[in-house]
Amino acid sequence: MIDLVTCGAINWDINLFVENLPQKSEEVRVNEIQRVSGGTAANVAVAASRILGHRRVAFLGALGSDNIGDKQLNILLRDGVVTSYIIRVNGEESGQAYITIDSKGENEVHTYFGANLTLAPEALMDPSIQKLIDNAKVIVIMDPPLETCQRLAEICGGTPTKHVIWDPGVLAQSGLNSISPVLQYVNYFVLNHVEFENLLGTKDPCTIGERLAIFNENMKVIVKQGSRGSVLYSNKEKISLSMSAIPLDKLGLELVNTVGCGDAFIGAFASAKVEGLSDEEALRWGCAAGAYNATKKETRGSPTFKQLESVLKKWVDLQEQWL
Repeated sequence: MIDLVTCGAINWDINLFVENLPQKSEEVRVNEIQRVSGGTAANVAVAASRILGHRRVAFLGALGSDNIGDKQLNILLRDGVVTSYIIRVNGEESGQAYITIDSKGENEVHTYFGANLTLAPEALMDPSIQKLIDNAKVIVIMDPPLETCQRLAEICGGTPTKHVIWDPGVLAQSGLNSISPVLQYVNYFVLNHVEFENLLGTKDPCTIGERLAIFNENMKVIVKQGSRGSVLYSNKEKISLSMSAIPLDKLGLELVNTVGCGDAFIGAFASAKVEGLSDEEALRWGCAAGAYNATKKETRGSPTFKQLESVLKKWVDLQEQWL
């Protein structure tokens, strides 16, 4: 049974490791080049599959009919993700991202979406895809085209047994009026604190929740705060759940690369909801997975279930020592 479906971008990442991110018009030396599979929705699919197990997660997206597309399929299959619903598009290049990462793990990303932009709402009308969506417990929508976001959310919205998680990513740059039609169908709306500030002029979770409640009073807001953890706010219940970040240095771990950490967070959060866990426990899973991902060079450095359990146990033991 496929319990979780992710829909959105899959990219081939070209990671450039440098000492410092370049200033305007500055040339910097690249110390290392890494070519790996990435893309927000595909990263979430892999992160969830490593936690839930093989063939419980399906990815819905589009790839070109090129060598990159072939590589991407093979990599997803090795991580246990169901790839039967991926569309191959003739004449289009598969998505690619060019990412510069400095010695502190900070990054800047330049994305060519390519075939990702061809995932049209009409594709969701395929009977096999409709059955896939109907049977899933959790749907994660990342950054397919906006009209596809809306159609998928509409199909899923209003189903009490299904969780719809939406991180619009770059689509948030189009403004609140553009994305608001999707919000009425979403259970969990996710962005990082910078993206929320750009969208609403504030990064305060309570204020964000109150402003977005006019579109969907039942929707919960999750603010990813990087090294400061995450916050979930429910305007309907007037509840704010805060989860601190894992202190990597206290666990003997080193921050290497922050690329993909937010995707690992969402993959683990979604997996926890598949397993019927509370929002608080899902936040804990998400923060632990995101922190673990930050200790790896690769974009998809997310943990297996055993690795996630180990990090969570060490985190609890550390917190008990502080008490």
